Amino acid sequence: MTRWLVTGAGGMLGRDLVAALAGHEVVALTRAELDITDVAAVRAAVAEVEVVINTAAWTDVDGAETKADAAWAVNGHGAGVVANACSRAGVRLLHVSTDYVFAGSVAGDPAAAPGYREDDPTGPCTEYGIGKLAGEQSVLAQGGSVVRTAWLYGEHGRNFVRTMLTLESSREFLDVVDDQWGQPTWTHDLAARLVALGTADAAPGVFHITGSGRTTWCGLARAVFAAVGADPERVRPTTTDKFPRPAPRPAFSVLGHDAMLAAGLDPMPPWADSVRAAVPLLITEG
Repeated sequence: MTRWLVTGAGGMLGRDLVAALAGHEVVALTRAELDITDVAAVRAAVAEVEVVINTAAWTDVDGAETKADAAWAVNGHGAGVVANACSRAGVRLLHVSTDYVFAGSVAGDPAAAPGYREDDPTGPCTEYGIGKLAGEQSVLAQGGSVVRTAWLYGEHGRNFVRTMLTLESSREFLDVVDDQWGQPTWTHDLAARLVALGTADAAPGVFHITGSGRTTWCGLARAVFAAVGADPERVRPTTTDKFPRPAPRPAFSVLGHDAMLAAGLDPMPPWADSVRAAVPLLITEG
């Protein structure tokens, strides 16, 4: 039986991955249990398995603007440490990355423009994206695979969908940006595809795995309101400039799925279907 290692196993995606691997032999290590910048510790952990899914990452996008070295240490250097350990041990690696490695701009109508292809030129505009791209390059150079995803939400941890559920119960109206386009991705769905990719006979490379279709943050918020029987019109569209952030948010985060489909993986469910399925699990009391 194949033995798997999940790094960052205490995170939102990591916890869903461990659940998706039920029935497999799994070594699940949280950030406290495995520092991916520790070469000796990573090599020891990798030596015991056949497949590694690296979800460990610095995910504070705004914080990376002022703590670029700390973010790069995990997202750039740490990813390289994991990739090197896997290469030395002959272990398959799936490394989770992000849409932020792209410039996030689009020519024409974002509602209809083709998504970024796996081989499109990158061009990160944030310190977070720069670090993640460095990690990708190290993984690919050492024979691992990169899985880019975006707009994650899930049952475990803080995320946009959970925030919208909280605000729906406390505010009459809510202003949400309507000029950023992307693909909401339920970590439950992503975890299932990562496990499938880990067992597929696919050559190493770059894969995009996100929810099918596209929407804006406003569209996602309205879908969340509708899922709990609230009036979606209580969510009012606004523009990015009304919510300045230390790290600029990409206006276009739609990813194409050619490599995923070529690897024989099933398409991800439509994003709106996944939101309806996920919302009951994200509703918390108090």
